[in-house]
Parts: sequence; structure tokens; C-alpha cells
Amino acid sequence: MKRIILVALIGLMFNTINVFAKKYNLSSPSGDASVEVIVDKSLGISAKVFFQEQEIVILGPIGLDVVDFGMLGKSPRVRRVNYREVNEMIYPAVHEKRSEIIDQYKEMEIIFREPFKLIFRVYDDGVAYRLKTDLEGEIKVRNEMSGFQFPKDEKVFFPTDVSFFTHSERAYDFLDLSEISEEKFASTPFLVSREDGISVLITEVDLEDYPGLYVFGNDNQSLHLDVKFPHFVLKEEFGRDRDVKPVEVAEFIAKTDGNRFFPWRVVAFNKEVKDILGNDIVFRLAPECRIDDTSWIMPGKAIWDWWNASNNAGVSFKSGVNTATYKYHIDFAADFGLEYVILDEGWSTPADLFEINPEVDIPEICRYAEEKGVGVILWVLWNALDKDLEKALDQFETWGVKGIKVDFMQRDDQWMVNYYWRVSKAAAERHLLVDFHGAYKPCGLRRAYPNMITREGVKGLEHNKWGEELTPDHDCTLPFIRQFAGPIDYTPGAMRNAEKANFHPAFTRPMSQGTRAHQLALYVVFESPLQMLADAPSYYYKEPLSMEFLAAVPSVWDESVPLFGKVGDYVGIARQNGDEWYIGAITDWDARDLEIDLSFLPQGQFELTQYKDGINADRHAEDLTREVINISAEDKVMIHLAPGGGWAAILRLKAQGSGLK
Repeated sequence: MKRIILVALIGLMFNTINVFAKKYNLSSPSGDASVEVIVDKSLGISAKVFFQEQEIVILGPIGLDVVDFGMLGKSPRVRRVNYREVNEMIYPAVHEKRSEIIDQYKEMEIIFREPFKLIFRVYDDGVAYRLKTDLEGEIKVRNEMSGFQFPKDEKVFFPTDVSFFTHSERAYDFLDLSEISEEKFASTPFLVSREDGISVLITEVDLEDYPGLYVFGNDNQSLHLDVKFPHFVLKEEFGRDRDVKPVEVAEFIAKTDGNRFFPWRVVAFNKEVKDILGNDIVFRLAPECRIDDTSWIMPGKAIWDWWNASNNAGVSFKSGVNTATYKYHIDFAADFGLEYVILDEGWSTPADLFEINPEVDIPEICRYAEEKGVGVILWVLWNALDKDLEKALDQFETWGVKGIKVDFMQRDDQWMVNYYWRVSKAAAERHLLVDFHGAYKPCGLRRAYPNMITREGVKGLEHNKWGEELTPDHDCTLPFIRQFAGPIDYTPGAMRNAEKANFHPAFTRPMSQGTRAHQLALYVVFESPLQMLADAPSYYYKEPLSMEFLAAVPSVWDESVPLFGKVGDYVGIARQNGDEWYIGAITDWDARDLEIDLSFLPQGQFELTQYKDGINADRHAEDLTREVINISAEDKVMIHLAPGGGWAAILRLKAQGSGLK
């Protein structure tokens, strides 16, 4: 019965707005985007979002159902409205996309007679809103009301999931909005690809002390996506040492402070799909940095043992999870200037961080790494860390460990969301980096705690060990959707590369789909301030051409310039680090010839070193060639990408000149 009433309310709100409803309008600084907020005493609160005079989406009904209080927003009465305009510069501690971020928006705060406020921010590339409650003491939130009503049946890239217990490692279903039924639900972000070329992304930001947002179809209201949240967990059940599943939940979604701001609900848009690659609205909306001194946070690259199963060849020791292998990895990192080595599962008993594998001497490994100028990062199972959080982190600090890789959370209910914040804060107090795996998507935590340097929550290279879904098509999708939310620890770098017909999963000797040049280009296309080299050092030593590029390519950027792209088909981006520029381009299983316009470069002559698909890469994916040419900002470069191919380049200034043109 409640479901029928809700559907009727939605239908009334979006089709028969009361003539006595009050409307509050706000435009972006340039006027490209705007929102019209509709407050109706009978029908509640909704909002229409516009971009370049096109209706993008209707948000609502907007409200919050609080236990023992009732529905905030059901019969809204406005007391007053405040406006402000902001034009500031953000200087992120970690430059995942750029070193300076312009934060320019207009804001409208609608204060209601009931104890809550509704805040809207309108940027030129997005609209966001959030609720603020003014209730005393602790409250229980039964549910949050929201929804997304689209004006036309457009195409959507939908990361369909099956449960709230999830790694958030999904492929994207390409659907019509009308195909999304009540049985289909997904996490955010997801992408609506409009017929007129406008791209629309939906996500959330500033998720703290609250559960994550999911969307699902509405069988009774065409083109409308409802929202739902994981409920407050009362009881868990331990499966394997890493699977801790909720088995009993409360009738509410959160128990929280009654006087607080709730997460931002975000609608971002770009006229050209390539411009998504430069969109940083998620970072702009995130909470400000909570670490006073961030100078110790060092981005970089890491050699990693798990993907390659420590499968080194041609060495004088038995390769595996042991001290000799990790010293070999450290030597490799030092030889090529990599900042870190990761010790993944096996250095301790997963469920007990103090039961150390006798084959692994952690103090000696840390001493040796320090001597070589390499940092050590330790993999930990999340619940083992939680059991002894302070004690374990203190021990890591004593050993000289530089970071932790926390794995298998697989949830974003309120308790688990708070776990991310608690671990990030405790790690920062000990100058430890954090990389979350088995994780939900980024929601802004990395701005508050920039030591939380990257995270998974992505269908990454590991899936080639056991399946065939991780295609070049998928690689060409991630930069436009998942990466919009924040860095992705995809873990590229495979040195065994296969054409479509010859690929097969192999757990201990894995390979990638697509060419070697495709793998190199991913280090520019994908953003991750902590970037992995996933293959075995013994493979890399045999590939000096690949290592020439991988040793040079940075993991952070002063500027990012989108070049071209089509979701799932191809993508190209240029990035600046100091006086050098890097370009990465990849394609799906279709060969392509693409033109790169170099007008983003400053004046002067550049030496362009390109790493490209060899002439036989279509039949031997590891065929990689290197070519050096001289270019300038006035030039255009034609590149050829083999099926599943890629192109990567380093541009070094030969003459004086700096900055963006």
C-alpha cells in the first residue's frame, strides 16, 4: 500500500504541480545551468535541472523520514531563502587531475519552518543538493526520499548489481532507461547518454556517517529511478575470513546526529562526452582537508606481487611469499625509481595481523626497503585490522611501513562507511597511506583525508585472471563513469598481452586483453595517485622499451586536457607534470586512426617520444614500437590504434616556454 501511495505522489508531483506552488530559481555563474525548485504544501519538494536550456532531470520528491518525528518535506513551508556566490581556488594536497581547481558556483539555501534546510549549488557543469536537519540529539533516519525523472527515454550505462553486499566491480549494461525495472538496481555513478549529445552523470558526495545511495527502476512511473539505501546493520554473519555479511538489519537506514548536513546528490553534465574526463565536481563538493600537514603524503608507483602470483622466472631463489622475493621486488623498484613495493596477502595469517608468515621477515624487508629508498605497503583484511586497529597501526609505524591496502569490506551501510573514515584518520595520525580494495566508489573522503590515496571499487585487471569480461571496451568505459567519481586502482601493467582470439584466463600466469601499447596508455588515461605495476619484475626486466615509459610516467598531474572520446569505444587525454606532457589513447576491439590536436601545448619545440602499436600488433598484441619526432603546438599528430590498441607519448620541451596556451 505504501508503494502505491508513493507512486501516486510522484505522478501528481510531476504532472499536476499546484498553481499555488512556490518556485525558486538559481542559475550557474555563466548561465549555462540552472535549477527550478518547486515547493508545494500538498505535494512536497521537487526540482527541475536545466543545461543549455534543455531539461535534464526532475529531482524528487525530496524529503527525509525521521523515526518519531515524521516526514520532513511532506508539507513544506518556506521561512526564508538565502543566496550566495563563490569563486575560489582549491589546491588539492594530491594532484590526481590538476594542481589547481576552480570552485565557482551559486548557492541557494531554502530554510523551512520545519526543522530542516535544503541547499542547492549550481555550477556550469553540474547541480547538487543536500539536506540539513536541525533536530536535537540522536535521530534515526527511516528513509531518504529522492528520485530522478528523465524527460525522454535515453540510453544509460548502468552498473547493474545484485546485492548490497558487493565489491562494486561491475560491468556497465547499455540500456534504455525504460528497460530499468524494479528488479534492476545499481550503485552510482551511472551515465545517461542523451540523443542530443549531452552526457548526464548521477552520483553522491560527502558520504559520512550515512549509507551509500543506490538507484532502481519504477515499474509504475516511466523513466523514473527511485533510490534506496542499505539498512542499519544489527547482526552480521562470518563466512570466509573475509566475508562478513549483514543477516539482520533495522527498519531504519541510519542512526545519527540530528543536527547535521546530509550527503550531496549530484547531477553533472557535459555537452561533449570527452569533457567528462576533466570534470572534477566530486572533488569540489567534498569536505575540506582535515590533515594539518600533508607534506608527508607521497604519491607514486608500486611493484605488486599478487596479480602475477609472485611468478618470477630466471632468478636464483624460490619465488613466492618470502623475504628473498620481496627483496628482489625492492631491488626492481629501486632500479626504476618506483616509490613503493606492496606485500599482498600471505605475509601474515589474513585473520590475524600478528601471526606473521615465518618465511617473511617484515622488519628486515622494511630495513632493506628504507636502505634502497623504497616504501613498503602491507595488505590487510579489513576485519583483522578493525580487531586490532590501534595496535596494528602502531606496529606498522614502528616497522617503518608507509601504507596499508585494506581489502574485502564489500559494503557501504552506515557502520562500514564510518569504518573508512576511522581507518583513514587513524592512518593519517601515523603518516600511513591507505588504498581501499573491495570498496564502494569514491565520495569525497580523499579530499578530507588525502592519505586515502586511491581505491578499487572498479572491475580491474585482476578479472583477467579468471574471466573474459575485462575487455578493451570496458577500459574505454571506465574513464567516463567510474573515474568521474575519483581515482581507480585498476592495476595496469600486464606484459603478457593477447589479441581477442588468443586471450584466455590464467590465474598464475595472467595476461591482458589488447595490446602492449594499450597497457602503457592506461597509465595516462586512468587516474590513480598510487599506480600499480601489476606484473612480475622478471617480466619487466625483459621489456626495456616498456620500462622506459613506465619508469618515466608520473602518477599525479598539474593539468589534464581531454582530447577525444566515445564511451566504450575510444578515449584520449593529455596530462601535464611540470614541464613535461604525457598523452594516452586507447581503443576498443576496433582499429582506429585518430588525430591529436596539440594546440594545448605552450609555444616552443617539443620532442615527442611515442610508444605505439607495432605493425603486427593486430596479430601479436605485444608488438610495440618507439618513435621520436619533433612537434609544436601548431601541429597535429595522426595515430593508428590496432584492435584493442593504444598509444602513449612523452612530450619534452626543447625550447623555452611553459604554461597552458
